[in-house]
Amino acid sequence: MDSKFKIILNDLNAIIERDPATKSKLEAILCSPGFHAIIGHRCSHWLWKHNMHLIARILSQLIRFLTGIEIHPAAQIGKGFFIDHGMGVVIGETTIIGNNVTLYQGVTLGGVSSNSSVKRHPSVGNNVIIGAGAQVLGNIKIGNNVKIGANAVVLKNVSSNQTVVGVPSHPCFKSSKNSLFTPYGSCVDDKDPIECKFKAIEKELQKLQKK
Repeated sequence: MDSKFKIILNDLNAIIERDPATKSKLEAILCSPGFHAIIGHRCSHWLWKHNMHLIARILSQLIRFLTGIEIHPAAQIGKGFFIDHGMGVVIGETTIIGNNVTLYQGVTLGGVSSNSSVKRHPSVGNNVIIGAGAQVLGNIKIGNNVKIGANAVVLKNVSSNQTVVGVPSHPCFKSSKNSLFTPYGSCVDDKDPIECKFKAIEKELQKLQKK
C-alpha cells in the first residue's frame, strides 16, 4: 500500500514541478484532469491485473467521460506521469510508459495492427516529453530523454536523447544540450534538417537565377 501511495505522490509532485499554472497540491488534486485520469487508471489497472476486466473497462470509460482522457486499463505506466490539459489523449492497451513522462493534449499512443495477440502500441522510455497533438503509432520504442514535437507523427523507433519533429518525424540537429522545448510548437533553437535542405536549395536557385 505504501508503494502505491508513493507512486500517487510522485504523480502529484510531477504536476507541481511541470505545470506553472498549478499553485498547490490541493489545486492539483481538485482541478487537474491529468491527475484524475492517472488515479483512475491506477485503480483500473489494479482491477485488470486481478482479472476484473469488465469492471476495469467500465471505470476507464467513466474516467474518459469525466476527463476526456482515454487510457486502457492494461497499459503500464511508471511513476511521475503527467498529462497537461489532457483533452483528447489516447493510450492504447499494450502501451508501456516509463518514469517521469509528460504528455500534452491530443497525444495518441496508438496501434497500427488489429492482431490482439501481439504488442500493438509504443514503449516509451524515461524522461520523455510528447508535444501536443503528436501521434506515436505501432510497436515502436521511444528511448530515454526523447522530446517529440507538437503534431509529429512517429512511426519508427527513436533513439535516446533525440528531439524529433514533423510528418513523418525526423530528428533535429541539436544546437545545444540545454535547448528548450515548446509543447505547442517544435524544438527551440534546434535546426530542422529538412528545413536546412530547402534553404540550401533556395540559395542554389538564387545563384542560378543571378547567372
